[in-house]
Amino acid sequence: MSAQMANQAELHVIIGTGAVGKHTAHALAALGKRVRLVNRSGKASNLPVGAEVVRGDAYEAASIRRLTEGAAAVYQAAQPDYHEWQAKFPPLQTAILEGVAATGAKLVVVENLYMYGAPNGAPLREESPIRTQTKKGKVRAAMSAELQEAHAKGKVRVVIGRASNFFGPEYMLSGALFFYPAIAGKRANLYGSLDQPHSFTYVPDFGKALAILGTRDEALGQVWHVPNAPAITQRELVRLTEMALGKPVKVAVANRLIMRALGLFDAGARETVEMMYEFEQPFVVDSSKFERTFGLHATPMPQAVAESVAWFKAHPQGAH
Repeated sequence: MSAQMANQAELHVIIGTGAVGKHTAHALAALGKRVRLVNRSGKASNLPVGAEVVRGDAYEAASIRRLTEGAAAVYQAAQPDYHEWQAKFPPLQTAILEGVAATGAKLVVVENLYMYGAPNGAPLREESPIRTQTKKGKVRAAMSAELQEAHAKGKVRVVIGRASNFFGPEYMLSGALFFYPAIAGKRANLYGSLDQPHSFTYVPDFGKALAILGTRDEALGQVWHVPNAPAITQRELVRLTEMALGKPVKVAVANRLIMRALGLFDAGARETVEMMYEFEQPFVVDSSKFERTFGLHATPMPQAVAESVAWFKAHPQGAH
């Protein structure tokens, strides 16, 4: 896209430059949109050509309003540190909501599945009941209710994209815990049971799905489970990684007791304990509504794992 065409293109603003924000930027750029990303530093790497990164304070509605003025859609892909969700996540979303409401842009919000609670063997669908018992699940449920109420009252046009546990290029948590150790011949880290079916979301698919939600008006006012490949076990995930690497992968599996012990020294590990039910029982997500409506299907898991291995090989740990 030429500079002149980029200046004339529809503006889409992404709050946050983590893995989800970056992949959303690439998907929007591929659709010919002008992309602006907002973070605290005004710097980010591995972005599409022509994307701009600006410094902003997502906790200040006035900052969000200024940086999203004239945008067709705004994507909330930012979050505080895991152990600070209760204190910081609700005011972050409220500031973004208020800022975007003042501009008239659509608001596309990244969510996970914590609000549903333990599925007890049932597939998770958009209409599944909200019955969480965890701290972070209750935060997510309240935040989602705030968004849906704002849309119902006509305050802001909202669409919600929910993903399962994600992995893939740019997502450094999956890199640090699993892919980098596997590549180095060290023990890759997993949680819970290796033999329960689990739906994983490939981050590039999440970015493509969010770009669709931000550019298709029929998505508005609804919750959408973004496309996931058929559920696999973590043991199968290890096997696919071994196929991509061409060598065996050693695995360390952490249970609740181990995570509680780690949590004595690490706040992130401590916060993980209450969410381990996702890996201790079947955790299967139905994304057929999205696939049926928009025609986007998830990348097959063998391909997604191979692409992830290739990316982390090409981007050594500590080189970013």
